[in-house]
Amino acid sequence: MTKYRRASRTARVLLPGAVAVVLLAGCAQGSGGAASATGATSPAGVSPAGTPSASGSSVTVTPAPTGKPAPGTLLVSDFGSDTVTFVDPARGATGSVEVGTAPYGLVLGKDGRAWVATAEGVAVVDTTTRQRLALIPYETDAGPVTTGEYRGGGMGIALAPDGRRLYVGVNVPGGNGALEVIDTTALRVTDTVPVGRRPFDVDVSRDGAQVYATNHDSFDVTVVDAGTLRPRRVEVAPYGTEGGLGSWLKPHYTAVRPSDGKLLLPFEGERLAVVDPRTGRTTIEPMTANTHQHGATVTADGTLLAVGTGPIDPDEDEGPSLTVRTPGGAERIYPLEGPHEDVAVSEDGRTAYVTGGFTRDGYWDGLSVVDLDTGDTRRLEAGSRPLGVVVL
Repeated sequence: MTKYRRASRTARVLLPGAVAVVLLAGCAQGSGGAASATGATSPAGVSPAGTPSASGSSVTVTPAPTGKPAPGTLLVSDFGSDTVTFVDPARGATGSVEVGTAPYGLVLGKDGRAWVATAEGVAVVDTTTRQRLALIPYETDAGPVTTGEYRGGGMGIALAPDGRRLYVGVNVPGGNGALEVIDTTALRVTDTVPVGRRPFDVDVSRDGAQVYATNHDSFDVTVVDAGTLRPRRVEVAPYGTEGGLGSWLKPHYTAVRPSDGKLLLPFEGERLAVVDPRTGRTTIEPMTANTHQHGATVTADGTLLAVGTGPIDPDEDEGPSLTVRTPGGAERIYPLEGPHEDVAVSEDGRTAYVTGGFTRDGYWDGLSVVDLDTGDTRRLEAGSRPLGVVVL
């Protein structure tokens, strides 16, 4: 069975009619903006809770008590709840902080603040005091606040290298999404840039000059000039685009290669799309896991880690796995038990943490901890359908 035939078969199975096509497009869109809660105090440059800011939004602020996570603690976004959870890699969960409905991606700043893309807005969490400091609503109308795989609101998220700007991809069910730019000092949205459909991932070049939104349902990456905020579409479709919204063969997550700034997008454990964001040219390198792939990250030395969620066709494909690929292209495959979504690596590069949340059915409430030297893997219960993960 070829990949072309697999895409067609999948469309028939998952999309028996027009209603199913609409469902895969994520078209549960309605009127109204994101919800926001009330708060107590207002830092400089932030409007009091419930008061419109300069951009027309309001910011929710809450006070912060004491506490500090141990080095190496993980923070995961609980897509199945409204929290982020702190996780000791040896013991499991050590506490959670409420951030907003269905948190997706998260990113950690050098100042210890975590930025979390929720369905309601971007939550700002002080990881030292373990408190939410603010909730910044989106400017984009993403419909009512909901949960589930196709919910509107924030998905991918990234910080500029200097920490002054935050970029978040906002999914608009049934249409193209937006990249919102947040001033991390004023805690407000300053600009909105149109991107493709369902921006699963957002990344920034090492020099901060470009931002990349990986758009799942439109088979592309939007390259945004950080200075002018001018967007440019680059199609990334090594299997083509036939099947449209019903196709499984779409981009999910991107890693920026440290050596040359090219974008690495794994597909199906078979093809690595290497995209030059300056020219838009894509080259394809072979991969070996033969499994549907989602999360991707790259270490400082250029080692790529890609999460395999499991087979599209059990008769043809392999099960869930973690691929570890050297800069030279050699791969080691670590089998995993059950679907997973995203991955982070310990500071010493010897351990991978793979979240079990998964955006589709089959998720579980925990992480797989993979010893990259020995291949030993253990499951660690923590969080509620955890998707994003960072190492503190």
